[in-house]
Amino acid sequence: MLKRIIFISALFFLFSLTVCAVETSASSAVLMEAQSGEIIYQKNPHVRRSMASTTKIMTSLLALENADLSREFKVTGDMLKVEGTSMGLLDGDSVSFGDLVYGMLLQSGNDAANVTALKLCGSIEEFAKLMNARAKQIGMENTNFVTPSGLDDDNHYSTAYDMALLACEAIGNADFRKICSASSARVSYGNPPYMRTLTNHNKLLVSLDGCFGIKTGFTKKSGRCLVSACRRNDVTLVCVTLNDPNDWYDHKNLYDYGFSKVSSKTLETSDYSISVAGGTSDHVRCVMNSTPTVAVDDVSDVRSKVFLKLRLFAPVKKGETVGRVVYFKGSKELLSVPLICETDVAARERRSTQATPEKESLKERLKKFLFKN
Repeated sequence: MLKRIIFISALFFLFSLTVCAVETSASSAVLMEAQSGEIIYQKNPHVRRSMASTTKIMTSLLALENADLSREFKVTGDMLKVEGTSMGLLDGDSVSFGDLVYGMLLQSGNDAANVTALKLCGSIEEFAKLMNARAKQIGMENTNFVTPSGLDDDNHYSTAYDMALLACEAIGNADFRKICSASSARVSYGNPPYMRTLTNHNKLLVSLDGCFGIKTGFTKKSGRCLVSACRRNDVTLVCVTLNDPNDWYDHKNLYDYGFSKVSSKTLETSDYSISVAGGTSDHVRCVMNSTPTVAVDDVSDVRSKVFLKLRLFAPVKKGETVGRVVYFKGSKELLSVPLICETDVAARERRSTQATPEKESLKERLKKFLFKN
């Protein structure tokens, strides 16, 4: 009887593992929670591999951070000396940096990436230095950029983990997030400029609930590469697969697995008070302008740090931002929540500064009485 119980228990355990397990056909893969950077699934996450056109995530981010998107300029033939996919730029075309970012993230234009690099830095080599410096800031320790487009080069490589870090950084940029989530876009460029439609290569945007980016990639050396992002129930996950012949399916499967494992949790909140000078009240109560939530398995080690002004001067307006509460897990910043004034505090009415006559002394009054006519 005991042996039978043990056998049934073992079967149940194995069945549980089978149900919970997830696998991919990718050579490398990472599923990461975007807010905390916690890894939910990984497969060869730190193995260096070619990442093809997912490189354009970095090129686009640098354009958004360093260029005026509305600025237009002329494209020269030398800027277009690059092979592969194209957004259709020709010598003499007028184009803006904003158009180039759309061309990179939707159409995967190598011409757009090349023009961006040369216009920003003057040479591909100098732009690669900028890419690698930004990668270092993000924490991409096993990445080296050589080309802005992702064309094959022995020294051009990254890892699934590093590309997940890059994706989390990129979607924190509002313009990047808006552009990479567009299924299509109408842009104007040419000689003279005319309107045309660019279509996003990322099929997950229309086939996966909650997906809002990010970038596809392919070369014969790299195989199929895909970096995506998905948000459901206040949780954002980022998925990276490198050399994955079945990437569309794998990303859907990984997201279903990830969202079954991670949920949004509410953190403890506190109210604060700031002294007010010159007001009808000496203090004003400060509250968070939103409920802090994080998507981590364990919130017991999440700590907070408060940044608050020492004193305010009346008048104080309701809703005025006076500080913030930053939440950390280890050294990783999870989120920052603004602190705002809960009420108005009006300024006190100023007393008149006109001099009042001093009271006469007893001696002066006696003089007046004794010498009175």
